[in-house]
Amino acid sequence: MKPILMLMAALLVVGGSAQASEVYKEKDAKGNTVYTDRPEALPAERLNVKTQQTDTVEAKKRYDDEMKGYAQSSQSSADAAAAAAKAKAGQPTEEDLAKRCQDAKARYQSYMNAQRLYEPGPTEGSRRYLSDAELDAAREFARKSMDAACAGQ
Repeated sequence: MKPILMLMAALLVVGGSAQASEVYKEKDAKGNTVYTDRPEALPAERLNVKTQQTDTVEAKKRYDDEMKGYAQSSQSSADAAAAAAKAKAGQPTEEDLAKRCQDAKARYQSYMNAQRLYEPGPTEGSRRYLSDAELDAAREFARKSMDAACAGQ
């Protein structure tokens, strides 16, 4: 293991000259794989090692593009989370609005078809019937409620 580390360290030190030279792979007497630019025996395997310089301007551009993509993804995730929180916080869905409209229409129709309306009395089981003026006011209120609930539909 120690010879391999020494070889790797030597390759790093001589890295500039190893770029232009050939690299060989061979086995030493103990059977360990050795990478070198000067093989001791001819049955060494020649490796095709290619190196290139990193274009720092291009790397910086790619990095900036990736960061912009991450920022946009993060922003869209935050927007979706805010929309979900808003919906969860009590904003009615289309389905809820349709149900409210249906309920308001049914209430208005029942008020219009009823000859008499009542409200619960002061004691359990007792009723107080509405006067004609109260009945008209209740029907008008039901109509306005229906109009408000069904305004967007």
